[in-house]
Order: sequence, then C-alpha cells, then structure tokens
Amino acid sequence: MSQLPSLPNSTATTLDVIENMPIQALLDHFAAQGIEIKLPIDELGIIQNIRYLDINGGANGKGEVMTEMAVDENAWFFRCHFPGDPIMPGCLGIEGMWQSIGAILAAKGHHGKLRALGIGGVKFFGEVRPTAKMVTFKISIDRSLKNKQMIIAVASGSVEVDGEEIYRAEKLKVGVLFED
Repeated sequence: MSQLPSLPNSTATTLDVIENMPIQALLDHFAAQGIEIKLPIDELGIIQNIRYLDINGGANGKGEVMTEMAVDENAWFFRCHFPGDPIMPGCLGIEGMWQSIGAILAAKGHHGKLRALGIGGVKFFGEVRPTAKMVTFKISIDRSLKNKQMIIAVASGSVEVDGEEIYRAEKLKVGVLFED
C-alpha cells in the first residue's frame, strides 16, 4: 500500500492541484483548519480516491476532477439490484459525480452543508457489474454562482468503468450552504 501523500502547507485554505490522494485525506486536511464539507460516508461514500484535481482546470478554467471507486464484488447494491443480474444502480453513478463536484468545492476552500441540487440530463449506455475493477468519475465545472447563503457549481461529467465511458451527464448542480 502506498503512503498517503503529504499535503502542501498544512494551513493552506485551497489546494490548486491534487494527485492520487484518498478523499478522506483531503477532507481531514481542511477539517483540521475548521473548514468542513461533508460527503456521504459508509455505503454511500462513493468516491474513495482523487486521481487528479485542478481547481483552475477544465474547459472553462473553473475546476476539474477525476475520482475513483474500486469495485467490491460483494457491495450491498449488487446483492439487491438485481437478484441474479447484479448491476450498480445508475443513481449511484450520478451520486459519484455529485460527490466529485464536492471534492472540487472542498479543494477551493468552500465549507458548509453539501447538497445535490439537480441534473440537466444524463445518458446511460453501459453498466457496472461485480466483475469490474474500477469506476472513474470525470467532472469539469462549467460555471459557479455565489451569494450570501451558498455557492452552486454547475458541471458536466462522465462515468467510466475499467476505462470505458458508460454514463454522460450535463448540468450537474451541487451547492454548499454556508453555515453561520
């Protein structure tokens, strides 16, 4: 097992570029400074690792991220969706894209309550089966809007399984509600 990457400057309020970092290491880094953004945990903690994140990357220079989820053939959803024909529910792929946007917002130093706010459209043309090894989520922020209560990121994204694109989404919306 590889060693956790060291984070630059333990008091940094943003991290411009991140490579090969467990998502929990990023969240812990900011939590130690009192900056918290919470992603789902346990069974709904879809993303596990940040393969690459650049807060100024992507087609619009607003941020891009590639996150990963190792496939566990014994995952809870394979047992119930569908018996005898196991596939990962498509909604969990969408959830992984939303969580990936949360990782970008955390890396930009935003903190508060993370909320999925919608999706403009999604196309499914493949499945995640228990025999798969890795699910990859790729996100590019198209724009963001900010007011006194929250910041909203609007993004485009895709999901790959073992290097093959299986979902594509547009107008993924995630907000961070600022806490008083």
